[in-house]
Amino acid sequence: MSGLASNQSLTPLTYGLNAQGHACLGNLSLVDLALQYGTPLYVLCGNTIHAAAKAYTDTLTEYYPAPHHILYAGKANLSLGLCQKLSHWGIGVDVVSGGELTTALKAGMDAKALSLNGNNKSADELRQALHAGIGLISVDNEDELHLLAHVARETSQTARILLRVCPGIEAHTHDYIKTGQEDTKFGFGLHQLPTVMAAILGPLADVIELQGLHAHIGSQIFDLQPYQDLAKLMLTLYFNIRKHYGITLPDLNLGGGLGISYTHTDDPPAIATAVQAIAETLKGEADKLDYPLPRLLLEPGRSLVASAGITLYTVGSQKIIPPSPTFAGRHFVAVDGGMGDNIRPALYQAHYTAVVANKATQAATQTVTLVGKYCETGDKLIESLAVPPVEARDTVAVFGTGAYNDSMASTYNRMPRPACVWVENNSACLLTRRETVEDLLRRDQWFTQL
Repeated sequence: MSGLASNQSLTPLTYGLNAQGHACLGNLSLVDLALQYGTPLYVLCGNTIHAAAKAYTDTLTEYYPAPHHILYAGKANLSLGLCQKLSHWGIGVDVVSGGELTTALKAGMDAKALSLNGNNKSADELRQALHAGIGLISVDNEDELHLLAHVARETSQTARILLRVCPGIEAHTHDYIKTGQEDTKFGFGLHQLPTVMAAILGPLADVIELQGLHAHIGSQIFDLQPYQDLAKLMLTLYFNIRKHYGITLPDLNLGGGLGISYTHTDDPPAIATAVQAIAETLKGEADKLDYPLPRLLLEPGRSLVASAGITLYTVGSQKIIPPSPTFAGRHFVAVDGGMGDNIRPALYQAHYTAVVANKATQAATQTVTLVGKYCETGDKLIESLAVPPVEARDTVAVFGTGAYNDSMASTYNRMPRPACVWVENNSACLLTRRETVEDLLRRDQWFTQL
């Protein structure tokens, strides 16, 4: 699988097997990584992330004859080290909180390469963004627009903004990760634009500088047509804004959401294919409307990091329920993690692929349900997984966990969150340390009297 484009492969680009039949990244055994760093353990393949980033930037350079900028959707997975790498590769970050913004800034990222997004930004977060000199703030609603204007006046600054709009384009994905339809908490309805434009060009003009529009249609999307429809719609909006208000907007953010392969049945387009389709659609529409191409902003998250991720677990107990006249039976295999480090299967029935890393060349002779150790019946990582005979202390590697696993992890049942290891060019280093019980207790306060 290592020759496939990163978002089409079930495994990282450097994945393979060694002479002992163990799963590896390059020449590093996943079994050895589990022993060295402990489990549960997140592993990120830096070579895979770099390849995905290059696919975005190289394709835009080839097919989009105007300025462009990639804003990695930090909600997918964010750390100081990852921000350092992204900055080195010329990638910015789309942040949605003060915590994400602080992470990017502390990593040394240029504030002008960042964008602040989100539907309910606080005054403190807006103040922090303006003070840092952030490149863009994506304004989500009228309340926020007026709050931002107040903060900008208070700090004697001008806010460079995008207006996030609901384009009314529905992508075929899970309801929880659709964002482009009209019935969503995100963004302005298109019918609201005249009122908002009047405010921006009128009483707010002294502190608000409109740079463009921002739209996002969802996540884990395989179909290119919604992206092409979005590109046409947005450029038509730009044309009409110039016609009615006499301004040419310099920036256009078309969001992200490109899907990846979690199982063999998934068939997403390659990054280069999707980006080329968006770029060529925009060029064609610009030519038709005789409109200058704006700077194009894209916000990939999952498609940059998901396929680079593996989560390693250690097998513990097993439970076999024999078949009966009314039940087909089930074989549970429990590991030392679960819904605390991967909430997606419980949250929206996400599917994953996995192998027993120390038995990766052995034939699968049984089907098991891979479960975690949390006190929930719904703590199932993989409902039906074909494996060789499994024993306690085996290492299980679950693929495609680079996005929305670490970033959505919890301390449910007072379970500390896993460490994360970065693997690149046959070398491994700790990206985030394992949380400890002492870390959890540090937030607790004693009663001074009972």
